[in-house]
Amino acid sequence: MRRAALLLALAAGVFVCGCQKSAADNAPRAGAAAMPVQVQIAPAVKIPDTTEYLSILKSRHAAAINPQVEGQITRIFVKSGDHVKTGTPLLQIDPLKQEATVNSQEASRAAQEANLRYAKVSLDRAQKLFEAGVISKQEMDNAQTGYEAALAQLKSLDEQVKQQKVELHYYSVTSPMDGIVGDIPVHMGDRVTVAMMLTTVDEPGALEAYIYVPAERAKNLKTGLPVRLLDTAGNPVSETRITFVSPQVETDTQTVLAKATIENPRGKLRIAQQVRAQITWGIHEGPVIPVLAVLRINGQFFAFVAVNEGKGTVARQKPLKLGDTVGNDFVVLDGLKAGDHLIISGTQFLQDGMPVTEQIQSKGQSNSGR
Repeated sequence: MRRAALLLALAAGVFVCGCQKSAADNAPRAGAAAMPVQVQIAPAVKIPDTTEYLSILKSRHAAAINPQVEGQITRIFVKSGDHVKTGTPLLQIDPLKQEATVNSQEASRAAQEANLRYAKVSLDRAQKLFEAGVISKQEMDNAQTGYEAALAQLKSLDEQVKQQKVELHYYSVTSPMDGIVGDIPVHMGDRVTVAMMLTTVDEPGALEAYIYVPAERAKNLKTGLPVRLLDTAGNPVSETRITFVSPQVETDTQTVLAKATIENPRGKLRIAQQVRAQITWGIHEGPVIPVLAVLRINGQFFAFVAVNEGKGTVARQKPLKLGDTVGNDFVVLDGLKAGDHLIISGTQFLQDGMPVTEQIQSKGQSNSGR
């Protein structure tokens, strides 16, 4: 019995010693060697305050072609994209009814010319008879009145014929300017009215970017603000400035229209093309951080900063709020200030509070990776 108790006591002692040794192995060692890291001092740079909006390109000189008469389209002489000159026929509206009206008016005028000739002969005869004392003054006046009435009627018919002929020209729709034919939404056989648009003619060359800015941001909108147009890949295609700001808000979209003139000498940009318009509201100074120095954990961005806490320099993990990229750097909106010592190497091995030794690196040098 005493022997069993002794063996049990010896086993318990061995177990306690083993636990103490394991705990000693896992505890942080005092005076652990600091990890060497490359550090870059966060610079303060001039950062543009920009916002991107969708923009539509339109011609600075464009004409919407509407018919001035009603009728049925009998011919379409051009197609979308054709280059036309001033006066080039675009469409033909059936003129048969109007031609019949003109012919009727001309027939009436011819008949009136005959009436005028008869009235002139009657007036000449009455003049001679009156001078011979054969007819009275009243009969002479009646002949004079008949001639003048016939003459006035002929002039009225002349004006009506001219008016109808002018209207006849409207049945042939021509281009009012040199340009490029736009979309033609009508087809042969369609009946058109004066309210319908037949097509457009746009003058090639200079364009205008139509930018729709939300009403809440429009208070900062003014002429002269820089605008950069970007393609779908984010590459700049034109640099310009705002030339017009609408004084009113669009009711449906609650946006304010701004326009920017674009020189397009090589014709790379097209009418009705959609591009991204980047408006620069101003410039401010702020810190930036290299893209490779940023860590992302569960959707949150972090960076390590070397901090001297009196007993030595340690790595501190800081949450960041980032903006757009400027070259190879992120704009830091919050979490970092100019002058902080950014750790730009070995960040995958760091933990918050780990001792480090700094190796200051200029911004122009390349780091060795995280």
